[in-house]
Amino acid sequence: MMMLCLPLIQFFDEALSAIDTILVKKTFGDAGNRIIIEERIDGIEASFIAISDGNVAIPMASSQDHKRIFDNDKGPNTGGMGAYSPTPIIDDSLTKKIQETIIEKTIQAMKNEGILFKGFLYAGIMLRDNEPYVLEYNVRMGDPECQPITMRMDFDLYDYFVASADGKLSTMPETSWNKKFAVCIVLASDGYPGSYTKNEEISGFEFVSGDSHVFHAGTTKSDGKILSNGGRVLGVTALGGTLKSAINNAYDAVEKISWSNKYCRTDIGKKGLDYF
Repeated sequence: MMMLCLPLIQFFDEALSAIDTILVKKTFGDAGNRIIIEERIDGIEASFIAISDGNVAIPMASSQDHKRIFDNDKGPNTGGMGAYSPTPIIDDSLTKKIQETIIEKTIQAMKNEGILFKGFLYAGIMLRDNEPYVLEYNVRMGDPECQPITMRMDFDLYDYFVASADGKLSTMPETSWNKKFAVCIVLASDGYPGSYTKNEEISGFEFVSGDSHVFHAGTTKSDGKILSNGGRVLGVTALGGTLKSAINNAYDAVEKISWSNKYCRTDIGKKGLDYF
């Protein structure tokens, strides 16, 4: 049985429209055969990701995703239009609280039921009055949070994969992180998350360098050309000494890449600037 998580619904008409989309139009296929109506939790959303070996869990750097398709968090929900790390929304004391009261308790609860969970545990956290609430769990690193997080790693993640599989994370050294900020801008096909065109040639990769990196997602290669092949096409990620400079560096790299129906938000990471 699949679980489908929709964005928080603010108005009654939105709820009716969502129900029609899921149960009547069957937009999500079998994942929408049943719906669960839960209490709405308002607040600020952030991502908390840890790697586990079934006994202990080591947290990754904090990050914040941008789910909606349009600027200022407007429009339909998506798989994520960009992310940045670290996020000032989760400070050291809140990190400790989430790690101890949510992540570690979840790992222990699964262990108590005979489930030795190994791999990434990704909690979607809603912060209300500085209290963390779990919106959802995923058993993966998270996209686009993964891109800025990995850009800031000052350790070999492979070693932690091996330790996770072998049940030896407790023997691993503390993770170390680049002090710089990282920002990922998702380049999508115009029309996403609705209908969009594919097979459009993408150019400009050779002009992206330095502290910027392009992660491929919805692309394909044909006759030596890189073509668009999905809704979310690329994750352009850059480092910077400050959050503002990382944002500027990421958008500078975005400008160097083009195809006919390229689309991206223009405000990724900017919500974090209010905290500096």
